[in-house]
Amino acid sequence: MICKYQNLCGGCPLRNTDQSAYRQSKLEHFKKIVFHLHQKQIAFGEHFFAQDGQRRRAEMAFKYKKGRIVLGFNAEQSHELIDIESCPALLSDINKILPQIRTFLLNICILKTTRKIKNKYITDSISQGEIHITSAANGIDILLEINEKITLEHRMEICDFVNSNPQIIRISVGPKNTKPETIIEKIKPHINIAGRQVFIPSGTFLQASVAGEKALIAAVLKYIGSTTGNIADLFCGIGTFSYPLAQNIKNKITAIDSSEELLDGFQKTINFLTIPNIKIEKKNLFKYPLNADELKKFAAIVFDPPRAGAAAQVLQIAATPDEDKPLKIVAVSCNPHTFINDANCLLDSGYKLTEITMVDQFVYSMHFELVAMFEKA
Repeated sequence: MICKYQNLCGGCPLRNTDQSAYRQSKLEHFKKIVFHLHQKQIAFGEHFFAQDGQRRRAEMAFKYKKGRIVLGFNAEQSHELIDIESCPALLSDINKILPQIRTFLLNICILKTTRKIKNKYITDSISQGEIHITSAANGIDILLEINEKITLEHRMEICDFVNSNPQIIRISVGPKNTKPETIIEKIKPHINIAGRQVFIPSGTFLQASVAGEKALIAAVLKYIGSTTGNIADLFCGIGTFSYPLAQNIKNKITAIDSSEELLDGFQKTINFLTIPNIKIEKKNLFKYPLNADELKKFAAIVFDPPRAGAAAQVLQIAATPDEDKPLKIVAVSCNPHTFINDANCLLDSGYKLTEITMVDQFVYSMHFELVAMFEKA
């Protein structure tokens, strides 16, 4: 799909490329990377390519200057903010609400704020920030990331905006990398995973598209196959893989992550849905990975780490005595370079890479995700 910003915006650098040529180049790039694995023969699964216009999350920046709002994405390899009216990568319900969001941001920025600095009160206004827009299954969820402290007038403006737009169901506000405050919530936003209604915290990480999420889940379930019993879901997040794995009553899922907020929401959803075979643990797997004694009770492990990879945890798996190693390791990765390091550690410790599948959720970019299955040799 043609985009009038494609020569300016850095979000889709390959949008000028013919779709078939784009997909071919992405596959070639993927295969070049995986051939750095310490295994000569590599089997590939059925790769997934998302369609344009499926992104359910938009993380946009905004600036207020001289009575005007600039709202959009950065130029390629630049901090210059490109003002956009709509984005062909996004779902239509997000694009439809952008004009109203632009007006809302203008109204918010016009209002004054007060800050206390060294016992002095300074009058200021919101001049820039980020806005995260998520298309949940039941409406639009918005997180406004700003450094300024909002006033009663800001809160009233936020409530008026939400109440006048039926499709918006929640707005939260707070500085970046802090737990935001929910200002108004008409109904709890949720997504659907494996037929379950899963409530999502404000600003939480979600897979970029529903189709991409389903492709990742399908690959994980395919690779787990007939293996049943105790299964660990490491770096579990909101439980993207725990829920479908728990559909098999023969499985007992131990879901582990370090985010208290994510796990709190996860636990509330489990309690609400009365799912008996998922147990949640809070643990920083970068600092305190599962050791051999903990690993030996699992028949299989699924891990989906951040871009930094799972080096500490993989080293512990590799160091586990062969007779105690899990039968299967299913690795999900959003960074092929750290995946190579993690995978080679597993291969060098005696695992075999049975199959690997590319999942392309980010159309017209070189970014991709992958799912790989390792089995005891």
